[in-house]
This record gives sequence, C-alpha cells and structure tokens, in this order.
Amino acid sequence: MSTKQAKDEAQNIDVSKLTAEDVAKLAARLENDDYANAFASLQDWHLLRTLAFTNPDLVEPYRHLLDIEAYDEC
Repeated sequence: MSTKQAKDEAQNIDVSKLTAEDVAKLAARLENDDYANAFASLQDWHLLRTLAFTNPDLVEPYRHLLDIEAYDEC
C-alpha cells in the first residue's frame, strides 16, 4: 500500500461517527506502534490528523502523536 492509498483509506472513514473511545483505541495503536506494517500506522496517523482539524476536542489528549508544530511564517 502506498502513502496515497493509506491517506485515501483514512479519508473514506466517516470521522463524524468516531467516538472518544474510537480515538483512544487509535491513539493507543499509534503509541504502541502496534502494526503489521508502516502503511497501517500511516493510515491511522492520517485519520488522527484529519480528526485534529475536524474535531480537535477528541484529539487534544493525543496531539503529541501528530508532531504538529506551529510555525511563524511572517
């Protein structure tokens, strides 16, 4: 599976239906690096990143997994 395929699969999930429990399980997999291959982890990472923009309250406790830095581009 390519990076694009992993990203596309993450986008096919209806993020509006994910619960706090779903996000906790996703974060636990990312934390524990509990994957058969890197592409599966990339899919979860893209899903968590999508959630960070669409429902940031659910992701706040797991934001450290995204390595998002605020940049001053001024």
